[in-house]
Amino acid sequence: MTQGKRRTMPTREELRIWRNYIETTETLRTRLEGRLQSESSLSSADYRVLLALSEADDRTLRSSELAERIGWQRSRLSHHLARMEKRGLVRRAPCPDDVHGIDVHLTDLGAESFRHGSVPHLRDVYELFVDALTPEQLAGLDEATTALRRHLDPDDTGLARRRETGRNS
Repeated sequence: MTQGKRRTMPTREELRIWRNYIETTETLRTRLEGRLQSESSLSSADYRVLLALSEADDRTLRSSELAERIGWQRSRLSHHLARMEKRGLVRRAPCPDDVHGIDVHLTDLGAESFRHGSVPHLRDVYELFVDALTPEQLAGLDEATTALRRHLDPDDTGLARRRETGRNS
C-alpha cells in the first residue's frame, strides 16, 4: 500500500480560519487590556502577576515558580516586579531556605488593587467574550483550546492545574 504525500501547508479555508482566529483574539485582548487599564490602573501583566500571587498559599511564590506559572522569562518577570514593587503592589525578599531564591509577596495594597480591578475585568470578560457565545460554542471553544494546548505542550502542568481549580482569567 502506497501512502500519499502528507500535506504540510494549510488550505485557503484553513488560512481564513486561522486569520479570523488571530484577528479576533487580538481585538478581544486589546479591548480587555484597555478597559482593565482605564478602570483599575493595572496592566494585563500586573493582573497576571497579582492573580498568580492571590491564588498562592500565603500570597507568596518563589520568583522562579511565579515566572513558570505565568509563562514568562525570569528576566522579564524581574523587571516587571521591580516596577510593581515601586508601586507597592508586591514585595520581594530572600527565601529563608535558599540564599539564591527570591520570594514574591502580594502586599495588602496589591491584594486590594487586584480585588478592585477584578470586578470590572470579570464583567468585561462576560460582556465581550462569554455573552457573545452560546453554551455550546463555549464548550466547543474549550475543547479546541484544550486540544491546541496539548498539541503545543503535552507536558504543560499549568493547564491541568488551572482546569482543576477552574481559574483561567
